[in-house]
Amino acid sequence: MILKRHPLLLAIGLFVILLLLWLLSSGHYTTLIISFGVVSCALVLVLSLKMEIVDSEGVPIHLFGRGLVYAPWLLWQIFLSNVDVAKRILSRKVAISPQLIEVETSQKTDLGRVIYANSITLTPGTVSIQVHDDRILVHAIAREVADDLQQGEMDRRVTRLEGQS
Repeated sequence: MILKRHPLLLAIGLFVILLLLWLLSSGHYTTLIISFGVVSCALVLVLSLKMEIVDSEGVPIHLFGRGLVYAPWLLWQIFLSNVDVAKRILSRKVAISPQLIEVETSQKTDLGRVIYANSITLTPGTVSIQVHDDRILVHAIAREVADDLQQGEMDRRVTRLEGQS
């Protein structure tokens, strides 16, 4: 991939992202404020380059396009899980049976495994406890939730996001 071979593009991408976040967060677009933003973003970029953290994992701008497909799916899963957890809390008929399970990961990079583990934790009713090699220890609120996770749909989508399939 072109971004992995060109660290200058990653540095430029990081600067642009930082500056956009600065502008969106400040809400003020005067020359002075924009100048402060440019200087601050440049300082962060220089420090990041000195720390050698500007790489395709530290600045994953190569995931942006596929992330636009993954994010709405994840948000929908979060919504569905919220509804499920609310039903379990408010109803006596829906069981809560906590489970500890291990799920296998098919991601090839640490970044992919972290995205998968964070996606599990963001989904109500599940918490990633430990990531070790190609396995994640997960606490699930119920057996059905654990079974859904073990079916591997989230794993496949994160692997697709990572660009491995």
